[in-house]
Amino acid sequence: MKPSFSCLCFFFLLCLLQCGASGTRQQGDALNKFYFNNRAGRSSSSWPSSLLLVSNLESKVYDNSRLKEGDKVVRLPGQPADVHFDQYAGYVTVDKPNGRALFYYFAEAAENSGSKPLVLWLNGGPGCSSLGYGAMEELGPFRVMSDGKTLYRNPYAWNEVANVLFLESPAGVGFSYSNTTSDYAKSGDRRTAIDALIFLVNWFERFPEYKGRDFFITGESYAGHYVPQLAHAILHHKDRLINLKGVAIGNAVINEETDRKGLFDYFWTHALIADETIVSIHKFCNFSLDTQQQPPECDRAVDEASRVFDEVNIYNIYAPLCFSAGVTPTPKLPSIENFDPCTSNYVEAYLNNPAVQKALHANVTKLNYTWSGCSGDFDGRVPVTSTRYSLNKLKLKLKVSWRAWMLNSEVDNYLVLNPYIIIHTYILYLIILESTTDR
Repeated sequence: MKPSFSCLCFFFLLCLLQCGASGTRQQGDALNKFYFNNRAGRSSSSWPSSLLLVSNLESKVYDNSRLKEGDKVVRLPGQPADVHFDQYAGYVTVDKPNGRALFYYFAEAAENSGSKPLVLWLNGGPGCSSLGYGAMEELGPFRVMSDGKTLYRNPYAWNEVANVLFLESPAGVGFSYSNTTSDYAKSGDRRTAIDALIFLVNWFERFPEYKGRDFFITGESYAGHYVPQLAHAILHHKDRLINLKGVAIGNAVINEETDRKGLFDYFWTHALIADETIVSIHKFCNFSLDTQQQPPECDRAVDEASRVFDEVNIYNIYAPLCFSAGVTPTPKLPSIENFDPCTSNYVEAYLNNPAVQKALHANVTKLNYTWSGCSGDFDGRVPVTSTRYSLNKLKLKLKVSWRAWMLNSEVDNYLVLNPYIIIHTYILYLIILESTTDR
């Protein structure tokens, strides 16, 4: 029997919680630009703790009283019957003077939510939606059928074992917005981490029953930046009752140099590029961030290798491609087991439905653009700026045992969409970060 990756992810989450207590347009499309086209404007410095400190954090705690009940989702359009868990969605202001607010969707645990931990999920990109991908296509409680109107249950939803919070971040992603247009040009890793911390501080004021609850940060792809940097920011603000127990990252973007080398090596080892191409890449290319210009031999080899992006689904080279731009008049029989490459089309149609947005308390400012899975792909609302760092530079000072798990799989995020793809290479790293140093 083929192993179920969603089951593995589900088991992975359950293990993490226990240990701590003791597409056609997928989220990496913006990351492809990051790899090949966007070298200007990127910070080349690592991120010392001082960069992720929030000055006057108390002044950024806004009045969240009586807002929780207003965020409650009574029922989503097309929602299946017999849903026995509470859902909430809405905006949390992170910068009142600039009118910057982040959108969230929260699915409480299906059973005994009061005793279950809280898990934050972040998609990457950068510039891609945790609502559209994480919640609606991967680990959330519902999936969207091919008509773009009807939902069905995800039997591997993470809210079977935890209370799961999905955050669209930074501002400009999905429904998150700023009333100050210049804010979008200032997006980057540092402000993303700071805004996420401010979001959490205010969200806990809105949901005070979760203060002190075991809390985990999880994510995938470019969340390899978002997750540890947010953890770093939290651990340097010990006055807040955010009981961080650990982090989990799937197929993380950690180091651009090794990621780019690994991408081309992956293409070659799977017979997607010729021997001559990989030999030229190894011989002539230097993917260090300090390299300003590659020799012509490298450029030619990379251009040749990049044709793969037009030929196959690089997130699952064994999967079919989507050749449809829309939805079906009537819903096809849904299946978690049988991968549908057009799933992103269905989600986009669903989240652009005014009735859905009203139920989610979303798009309250009537944004002048449609919801999209990856904002950076469309009009540059979220610029591709990052901070260079590696796991070796990630120093989290802790009082007690604390764990971080990093998961790598061969066919990336699409495995979560199709849980029965054979996993040819499955690597699970357990990294235990332990210290007796004060936070």
